[in-house]
Amino acid sequence: MNLIFDIGNTSTKVAVFDGRRKVTSLRTKQYSWDEMKRIFSPYKIDKAIVSSVRETPEFIIDLATLDIPYVHVLSYRSKLPFKIQYETPETLGTDRIAAFAGACSIFPGKKVLVIDAGSAITYDFVSGKTFKGGNISPGISMRFKALSKFTRRLPLASTTDKFTSPGRNTIEAITAGVINGVIYEINEYIRTFEETHKGIKVVLTGGDSGYLKNRINHKVTYMPDIVIEGLNYILEHNA
Repeated sequence: MNLIFDIGNTSTKVAVFDGRRKVTSLRTKQYSWDEMKRIFSPYKIDKAIVSSVRETPEFIIDLATLDIPYVHVLSYRSKLPFKIQYETPETLGTDRIAAFAGACSIFPGKKVLVIDAGSAITYDFVSGKTFKGGNISPGISMRFKALSKFTRRLPLASTTDKFTSPGRNTIEAITAGVINGVIYEINEYIRTFEETHKGIKVVLTGGDSGYLKNRINHKVTYMPDIVIEGLNYILEHNA
């Protein structure tokens, strides 16, 4: 079985796969040695992969190498099941690399726009087995925090299901501005890509994807696990 560590900016996702089938997974912000052992101790782990967009906690590497025959730490130097047409591959986050891999695995030979709505929102284009490039913009939480931090009088707002637009007070004005701005942005990206790349698949993932999926005016495939699916695919490809 395969053990997957996906260490993001705000949380860590751990999963166990049996071949290509996900057996179990857990997302947590507070992880520990004991918790990690508890997750995979019932399974016979043969291979593991660690992906991190920040400094990888040492105990995770120690844990993964304790009783597991093969452990892979993902980087742009890893053997990947696709080509990267990017001038600075060393600057690519491993979460983005994993998402490309997931798209190639799930939609082989297709054109895919992967929208990852997390701390940042990334728009990455995969065509066949080639990553063509992508764009990065601030995520929902980052936009709220920026408005509060870089102004003197604007309060810190947050995501909510109920607000009016135009806003009737400052909190609603900020909420409507941020949420509608993100939705308009995503809708326009999808419209543009669908116009220039006929038959393109659009995948939505990331921490805010559940909130956004029913607010987008275009057909998207909601795939919250595409990054761990991609990590599992890369692990199998390297092992």
